[in-house]
Amino acid sequence: MTGAPGSDGGAPAGPLVGLATTSVYPEPAEEAFRLAAELGYDGVEVMVWSDPVSRDADALLRLSATYDVEIMSIHAPTLLLTQGVWGRDNWARLVRTAEHAEALGADTVVVHPPFRWQRTYGAGFEEGIAALGEEHHCTFAVENMFPWRVGGKDVRAYAPGWDLLDHGYEHCTLDFSHAATARQDAMQLLEVLGERIAHIHLTDGSGSLKDEHLVPGDGTQPVAEVLEKLAAGGFTGHVVAEINTRRDKPRRELDLQRSLAFARRHLQGG
Repeated sequence: MTGAPGSDGGAPAGPLVGLATTSVYPEPAEEAFRLAAELGYDGVEVMVWSDPVSRDADALLRLSATYDVEIMSIHAPTLLLTQGVWGRDNWARLVRTAEHAEALGADTVVVHPPFRWQRTYGAGFEEGIAALGEEHHCTFAVENMFPWRVGGKDVRAYAPGWDLLDHGYEHCTLDFSHAATARQDAMQLLEVLGERIAHIHLTDGSGSLKDEHLVPGDGTQPVAEVLEKLAAGGFTGHVVAEINTRRDKPRRELDLQRSLAFARRHLQGG
């Protein structure tokens, strides 16, 4: 499988475990670097958004050096709330994200599928993502999403679609919270997608209509089993904690500690 190899020496065996800057949202990127260093994460994933530091390679490299924390991956500005970041040209934004990742030494770019109203972008998305992967020195890992539900009905929000099982992307990101919201089973996704899974967003969900991003183990997804199967299969991609700490900021540090401990335990055989 794709991704960075695990560190040797005194570092834990198995895949590297990172902290997404979205886990401290709406705090700026530096808070994620600080907590990653303090709690013992192997690195960070940077979400490119309105925080100016997230878009400034020199500033991020200074944070990486200051806290001695690797920048493992970059999340492209493909969320609804980041549509204006780096302009309105969707392909130009992905190229800029790839260049950002390369400047930072990050080997993975996480990208969401297009929204259905982005018709031209969506129509050529599968082919375009494949081409970008060949042109740049980083892996574009398309993330599993979920249907939007309004009035009890599913709304088609993404094109070509939210379900990775319907598409042939070479590299994928598996997000457990998104799987829960889509009412899919993450183990079944792993079994079908196999080595196409290049990146993990470590979180959980209860299957509600909300994209909850719970601490792993607090929801209903088979997170532990998936991590153990990945580790047993020699997975060398990154596992990045992406939990929602906005609801209970005083518990943030504890929840991030719990997430890291969960990852270490199950990536090393339970």
